[in-house]
Amino acid sequence: MRVYLYTRNTDMRRSFNGLRGIIQSDFKMDILKGDTFLFLSKRRDRIKAIWWDGDGMAIYMKRLEVGVYQRPLITTDGCCAIIDRTQLQLLLSGIEMRSAKRLKRYQPSTIETGSGSHP
Repeated sequence: MRVYLYTRNTDMRRSFNGLRGIIQSDFKMDILKGDTFLFLSKRRDRIKAIWWDGDGMAIYMKRLEVGVYQRPLITTDGCCAIIDRTQLQLLLSGIEMRSAKRLKRYQPSTIETGSGSHP
């Protein structure tokens, strides 16, 4: 599962169909693949997450009473950023991602699975 963060302002009145429309038009993706998509409000005090949970779409929304969510660095396409679980936790916890230093860790290479069975 990947987590995609939309880097543009989002009207928080959008619900299932409106957010799915953004995923299809701007991300050029299908929510049915199981990825999670995050959206920030213009004031950055609200965040919505939408994902397919196997038999329907689910939405999580949070409004901060104090403070804002950090908007990520803009990507080359200006639309979205892919973040990992650690970055998601930092975002939701209010920790400045730009000032956090990531130490070198093992990164497995991407392995494409074939149609054959594994031993």
